[in-house]
Amino acid sequence: MVINRFKEKLVGITGSLSGITSILGSWQVCHNICLGLITLLSLVGITLIGMPLFFLTKIAVPVWIFAVLMLILVFYFYIKRGCISRELILFNLGIILAGIPFKFLENFRIVFWIIGSILVFVSIISYIKGRKKK
Repeated sequence: MVINRFKEKLVGITGSLSGITSILGSWQVCHNICLGLITLLSLVGITLIGMPLFFLTKIAVPVWIFAVLMLILVFYFYIKRGCISRELILFNLGIILAGIPFKFLENFRIVFWIIGSILVFVSIISYIKGRKKK
């Protein structure tokens, strides 16, 4: 029983990491994180010029691909074991779609943002409705 609960938590964490790493592929999010870091450091007297996390733009595609692979792994566990919620998979899929980092798909970025946002919104609403039933 304890091992099954641990496995469920591990799969849940893996799915969350998948979604979190995928969003790093989005330039705007990375840019906002850099600005936040600069702001926080300036509050303690450290001044930075430029973007301290700019190096992340060079690894955006590998990080996004890793996130997709992790999502596939989580989906596999969902099919085989049923040990992860559909809402979490839908949420991660939405984040991954919103964070597509490929240059050749740049013209469709707004479409991916809209679809990803809708998936995230639907997963959150579905999760809340499921909690209210309990």
